[in-house]
This record gives sequence, structure tokens and C-alpha cells, in this order.
Amino acid sequence: MFLTVLQVAAGGAIGASLRYLSGVGLARIFGTGLPIPLGVIFVNILGSFLMGCVVVILGAKSWGHFNPFLATGILGGFTTFSSFSLEAFTLWERGEPALAALYVGINVVVSLAAIVIGTYAMRALVAV
Repeated sequence: MFLTVLQVAAGGAIGASLRYLSGVGLARIFGTGLPIPLGVIFVNILGSFLMGCVVVILGAKSWGHFNPFLATGILGGFTTFSSFSLEAFTLWERGEPALAALYVGINVVVSLAAIVIGTYAMRALVAV
């Protein structure tokens, strides 16, 4: 159990660092004056896509022992639904309910679509 916790912790450190660097990179590319936070949308969509890919590959190859490090650790640290919730609430509190609703809708709908696409893409590749 302790080794599993260490795997999750190591993966989480990597994922959180990648999340931070993604946000910094997008802020440098697009600036910080956008009405909604692109960094969180980006990592939620990409993380959901990658989660679909990872779970299919790990299952197909019987590599479930990598799940704590890859899925729970790296991707769990990379995706940011806690940050998403805070930022949606902040938009709402700033008196921008339409932007808050748009922000929630984009995150939820496109992330769900991304996990479906990632899952089916990896199933097709694994079947080859």
C-alpha cells in the first residue's frame, strides 16, 4: 500500500507541474486578459482525452499496476476540476453568470467528448 501511495504522489507531482506549466504556456501565448481561464479548459480536455487512452491501453495490456502512477497520479494531478470549480464560482461571484455557464458547459461537454474520442481511438489502435 505504501508503494502505491508513493506512485500516486510521484505521479501527482508530475501532473501538477505539467498543469502549472500548461497554464503558464497558454498565458504567454494568449495573454491573461481573456474572459475565461483557458489553462483549466485545456488541461481538463487534454487530461480527459489522455485518461481515455491510458485506461484502454492499461486494460488491453494487463498493465493495471501502472494505474496508480499514470491515471490517478499524473492525470489526476494534471486535470483540475477543483480549480475549475473555483474559477466557475469566481465568474459567478463577479456577476458574470453567462460566462460561468459557458465555462462550465465547455469544460464538461468537451471533456466528456474527449474521453469518448480518446477511448475509441485507443481501442481502435490496440485492436490493430
